[in-house]
Amino acid sequence: MRRASLIAGTVLLPFGWASAGGGGMTGHMVGHMLAVAVAAPLLAWGLGGTLLDPAMRWPRLVTPLAMSLAELVVVWGWHLPPARALAQSSFAGLVAEQAMFLAAGLLLWAAVLGTGAERRAAGVAALLLTTMHMTLLGALIALAPRPLYASMAHGPNALDDQQLGGVVMLLVGAGSYLVGALAMLGTILSGREERS
Repeated sequence: MRRASLIAGTVLLPFGWASAGGGGMTGHMVGHMLAVAVAAPLLAWGLGGTLLDPAMRWPRLVTPLAMSLAELVVVWGWHLPPARALAQSSFAGLVAEQAMFLAAGLLLWAAVLGTGAERRAAGVAALLLTTMHMTLLGALIALAPRPLYASMAHGPNALDDQQLGGVVMLLVGAGSYLVGALAMLGTILSGREERS
């Protein structure tokens, strides 16, 4: 099962990166969400318990709340208009952006999926925090009254494209982290029921 998860996550990445490189704001969001909310948890699950598991290699550094805050900084930082323009106008910028998205997502999910009751409880809090900040950013992008990213504003439908991109972030990003948090909470509660 873990091997299949690792393969699925690896196969999805090129599709996300191809989407992020073109297709305006909606394409960017599809690529972003495939990296952090779909491929990253699959890869983290596939690497779990192996020598390549970052949570096992660096357990004091790769903790759920620390990695949730790191992902917040990466995601919000790359959605500031100057950083977004850099990623849009430069191949090196796009590669840096997508690599940082993947690394932040992978580290967060690896930390959350780590073993131990304390880590699982902190994982629920970390995923709920991530759900909140993804929801807020997606809402800000979707509800903005004008295009926020001049480098992506091509044609008369730039605002529509941006709004659809924000909705993708809301649905896929926030949804993935919320489902993850609820699943983690379910494992904690079922473990308590078994002990009692």
